Amino acid sequence: MIQRVQTIYLGIIIILVSIVAIGSPLFSFVNKTSRFTFNSWGVTEYSVINGKILGTSTFPLFIGLISLVLLTFICLMAFKNINRQFKLGRTVFFLYFLSLTAIFFLSIWGDGLVEAKITSREMGLGYWLFIIGFPFSFLANIGIKRDKKLLDSLDRLR
Repeated sequence: MIQRVQTIYLGIIIILVSIVAIGSPLFSFVNKTSRFTFNSWGVTEYSVINGKILGTSTFPLFIGLISLVLLTFICLMAFKNINRQFKLGRTVFFLYFLSLTAIFFLSIWGDGLVEAKITSREMGLGYWLFIIGFPFSFLANIGIKRDKKLLDSLDRLR
């Protein structure tokens, strides 16, 4: 299992998405008096002057991220059944793509959620980690497809 390259790629995906799911800041909207920080747990409003928390609101983005981590782990552990791993790998890629587009559009139009005049946007570490993990999902699918093709060719020889 560990000698296959898709195991490494799926492990990297699990690590990166887990870091984002624990609460790493995705992006922030800043105006003259406050900073609105989005993470997987919700939105927190900080005062720009003294850094005190002015308010919080939650939304369940962490549920989707944790389910993506669990699905990736199930895909990683399905190495004995290559057809199931191939289907799970495509599902992980599709759900990762949907999550990535949702976070991308939330970063663009998320200032409407905070209902304040926004002067600047700042992308956080969680945003970049989530983007970095997407190509690894694609590469894992390529590795799974390569193994499936190899096993199919061996079955023809038998």
